[in-house]
Amino acid sequence: MRDPPGVETPALAAPVPRDLCTDCGISRTDDPKRCGRACQFIRPDYPGLERRVHGRERDPARPDELHFGPFRRMLRASLVAPRAGAQWTGIATRIAERLLETGAVDAVLAVAPDPADRWRPVPVIVTRAEDMVRCRGMRMGYAPLLALLGPARARGYRRLAIVGIPCQVYALRALEAELGFERLYVIGTPCSDNTTTENFHRFLALLDARPETIAYLEFRADYHVELRFDDGRVREIPFLQLPISKLPRDFFPLTCRTCVDYTNVLADVTVGYMGGEGEQWLLVRNERGEELIGLLGDELCSSEPGSAGRRRGPVTGFLRNTERAAGGLPLRGTPAWLRPRVGWLMPRIGPRGLEFARARVEMKAIETVLHLRRERPRRMRHMIPAHVWALVRPYGLF
Repeated sequence: MRDPPGVETPALAAPVPRDLCTDCGISRTDDPKRCGRACQFIRPDYPGLERRVHGRERDPARPDELHFGPFRRMLRASLVAPRAGAQWTGIATRIAERLLETGAVDAVLAVAPDPADRWRPVPVIVTRAEDMVRCRGMRMGYAPLLALLGPARARGYRRLAIVGIPCQVYALRALEAELGFERLYVIGTPCSDNTTTENFHRFLALLDARPETIAYLEFRADYHVELRFDDGRVREIPFLQLPISKLPRDFFPLTCRTCVDYTNVLADVTVGYMGGEGEQWLLVRNERGEELIGLLGDELCSSEPGSAGRRRGPVTGFLRNTERAAGGLPLRGTPAWLRPRVGWLMPRIGPRGLEFARARVEMKAIETVLHLRRERPRRMRHMIPAHVWALVRPYGLF
């Protein structure tokens, strides 16, 4: 299948082998040695980059900044006219479309599906707003998005937007000053545990007898996974009934189990779902983020995020399960006969809205400490920022 005129899929160099690597794309560029100063899994400097990008670092005295990083405001939002094929309503891709429509950028770097596998991400350069439709929806796998920085610069593009996940955005920000672009807009999405596309297909095969017909999958904040099928069917599976015990211990790589940036704190705006209570969750982090949200005008319907329930119990249970898992996936301690009842109760009495998001961030912080302590203890001193230690301290981890 040929790319349309406004979408380009440049050929990429092979990655240079790295330890704890998510293949953000820097090792595939003309200067792969930059990985040493760009990678969040070597010696991250979140306070320094937060100051450079947002004008200040996170302030634990401000509500929720310890958990979510610097932000100006948070919104629960949706597009008035949801876009077909979007993961939620299409806010992230619509922002990118508006940047191209208004001429604010020359191109957008994003990922589209592989023509032979709808779940496999392929990095693309998009130069026409109408072609951003190809980038809607969720992909699963490693996407060397930043390898496109060189081709974009070679084609004369000087103003770029990038739609990326945290490990890509951290490397981009670490190198931003030396890249030579006139302007960068960064639309960030949260990331919760990536895996290979092949592993993801194995997971789909555990969920349905015809996994090739699954067209959509989402881990929702109401403790259910939603599946949509080519024939229009929809299934909802409670988290507690997922076949986690059948997945291999290394289903998620150590990088994802030790990532400290779930909420993409170095983006101009983070577009996620955890605090959205059925809608999307926006964290507008700086002046450029305000500009991006402003592009949507009255296309965006927004309100204040809600919060309910208490996270302490679920987070403590997650800690104990992760400790018992001894480096693998967290074990499921709930008896099989009780899981349907607990699955019914969790959306009603468990943490919801912002409290759900806080719980998830604390769980990720706990994973980081436990897995590094077990598998790379010498990395702990350099890889774990101070704010992560602050998040896990209430649970007895030091």
